[in-house]
This record gives sequence, C-alpha cells and structure tokens, in this order.
Amino acid sequence: MTFVTKPILVLFLLLSICSFAQIKIITTKADTINANKIDQALTTIITSKPDTVSYWTNKNIMGIDISEIAFVNWSAGGTSAITGLVRGHLKRDYKDDNQVWASELIFRYGMNKQEGIELRKTDDVFKINSTYGYRTNTSSNWYHSAKFNFNTQFTDGYNYPNTKNPISKPFAPAYTFLGIGSEYIYKPEKLNLYLSPLTLKSTLVLDQNLADAGAYGVKKAVYDVDGNLIFKGERSKTELGILATSYIEKEVFTNIIIKNRLSLYTDYLHNFGNIDVDWQSYADLKVNEYVKANVGFNLVYDEDIDVIKEENGVKINEGAKVQLKQVLGIGLEYVF
Repeated sequence: MTFVTKPILVLFLLLSICSFAQIKIITTKADTINANKIDQALTTIITSKPDTVSYWTNKNIMGIDISEIAFVNWSAGGTSAITGLVRGHLKRDYKDDNQVWASELIFRYGMNKQEGIELRKTDDVFKINSTYGYRTNTSSNWYHSAKFNFNTQFTDGYNYPNTKNPISKPFAPAYTFLGIGSEYIYKPEKLNLYLSPLTLKSTLVLDQNLADAGAYGVKKAVYDVDGNLIFKGERSKTELGILATSYIEKEVFTNIIIKNRLSLYTDYLHNFGNIDVDWQSYADLKVNEYVKANVGFNLVYDEDIDVIKEENGVKINEGAKVQLKQVLGIGLEYVF
C-alpha cells in the first residue's frame, strides 16, 4: 500500500464511522420519539372517559295566547271582550336500536270575559298519550306496539247561558284507550301510523247526576212510573274494537308547520262500522323565537255523545252530530 492511499483509507474509515454513528443516533432518537408518542396515546386512551350516550330526548312547550277588543264611545257599537288561553305540551321519547317509547302530556285551558256577561270557558283539555314499540329487524320501520291514551278535562262545562246544571265535569267524561297492534314510524318525515285490532275503550262518567241521565253513552238510571229511582245509572262503559291513528308533522313553508292528528275507532259488538272520529289539524306560524301564532280545528263525531239544545227552558235532544271547534290565536311560547 502506497504512502498516498494510506491516509485516504484512514479518512474513508473515519467518515464511515461518523456517518454510521450519526445514522444510529438519528434512528435511536426517532425510536424514542415514537415510543413517547405511543405511550402518550396509550395513556390518553386509558385515562379518558367515554362519552355518555342517552337514549332519551325531552321537549317541553309552554304558551299563553291572549286576544282583546275594547270599545269606548264607539258609534258603531260593540262588546268589549278579552280571551286568554294557557297551553302546554310535554314530551318524553326513548329510542334505541330496537325499542321506542313515546309519551306526551297535552293540556289547554281558556277563558273568555265579555262586557256584561259572566266568565265563560272556551277550551279545556287534559290528555296523556303513551306508545311503546319493539322491532326485531333494525332496518324495518314497523314495530310491535302497545298504546295507552287518556283524555278528560279540568273544570265543569256548561251549555251557556245555563250555568246551574253542568253538562260535563272532570272525569265525567273521561276516556281511556288501551290496546296492542302495529305501528309504522318514519322519523325523517315525523310520520306515525298505528293500527290495533284489539283496543279496549273505557268511558267514565263519575258524576252520578250525569250517569243517571245516561250522558256520554253510559246506561242511564231506571225509574218507576211515580219517578222513584230503581237502579242508578252506570258510571262506566267498556267497549272492544279497532283503533287506527295517524300523526304527521311537516314544515310546508319557512316557519309554518302543519300538525295533523287523526283517530278512528269502531266497536265490535255495538253497531260495528259506525266510526268515532277525532281529527285535529293545526298550523304553527313562527314569528320569532318566542312569538307564535296558531290556527286550526278539532272535528269530533261520537255516536254516544248527543247534542242537547235548550229553547225556552225546554231541552231538545238532537242526537249525535258532528262537532267542530276552530282555533285562532297568537301569543308567547317558551320551549325548554
């Protein structure tokens, strides 16, 4: 080996050793960094708490509607009046992959005061609806369901101007529906369809005077020829039949939501095919977050409810007729 090649060889060896050392140092450093990151990731995964999953959703709506008209020296004439309505809708919904349970409480109470006329009731509703459904196929919208409905009122009702003899009272009447069937639920469109071939309907008339008169379809009292009471009127009536209900909620225009609820019932044993109807249709018009207007109607037909009119102090029973209630109001609403 020559004198020149020796230093070159030594220099080459030194540079190779340095390069190897640098590579080794860099590799070791990278390994250390990766190990730290992995340790941190493992530590994060182990020490972090999983997110809490709730299957419940709640929605509460409270509102008050007020309308007023007043006249002072108004040449065209008129009667001053003020009307107020308090309403509420409380919902509790449970949903997982296979089960749904929807419950709601609906109440309304309205009063009207006109100049020179006593305070009168305009609306009185207390309802509880609850439906439980179970499905075995998570891709299906059909559920095996059980449904419970309850409906009554808060205070006495009168056929104005007669305020001495109430024609209805709390739990007189009260209606309960309990049945099993199938329900189609389509959440994106807020559509529910329910059909029950076995539904038990109970009508309660817990006021004995109304029960004796046979109000709301219960068996009336029996009297002898002298007017003496033989048997008191029954305070309840039970039926078994078919119940079909539907509910749809849809925003037809911006801030205008239509809510449509329909209930159809027919009894197997008593006049099968004669359908009791309860149809409610309302439109909610949103002005802003707290001010809303609503307009709609409630149509009812029940062959067990007779329409009684009073003319010149004489009561006239006109039998079962279609009943219609229209609603138009604007007021404050709070959702929480």
